[in-house]
Amino acid sequence: MPKGKGGGASGGAAKGSGGGAKGGSGGKGGKGKGGASAAAADDGKKSGAGTAVKVRHILCEKHGKCMEAMEKLRAGMKFNEVAAQFSEDKARSGGDLGWMTRGSMTGPFQDAAFQLSPSTIGNPSYTDPPVKTKFGYHIIMIEGKK
Repeated sequence: MPKGKGGGASGGAAKGSGGGAKGGSGGKGGKGKGGASAAAADDGKKSGAGTAVKVRHILCEKHGKCMEAMEKLRAGMKFNEVAAQFSEDKARSGGDLGWMTRGSMTGPFQDAAFQLSPSTIGNPSYTDPPVKTKFGYHIIMIEGKK
């Protein structure tokens, strides 16, 4: 499992708003747009292996609530059901963020997502411990890679 430690934009993509992905200095900054996929909404560019992942996540502002969700997953509850119950963002419908390209996610979230192996909601392989970003704590799983 990937280590989801850290905060901020370490190793992350360039931040900003606008159309396509733009190369940048990878500086901090970026405006939190709040809510769900704000963690996945930052534009940027980073080259490397793999270009996209089909992502689901559970986002909790408080670490304690995220750990409650983690316990439900460990007990065998389906990922989408735990996301619907615990996630505090617009991805509450099972935590599905869809296909996300490299550079479109905030640094620690992206790093963790691309390190995971694809799995299913019934038998998920997810980040443990949760990944900390400026949006809160994420439990991330991926359903596909391309």
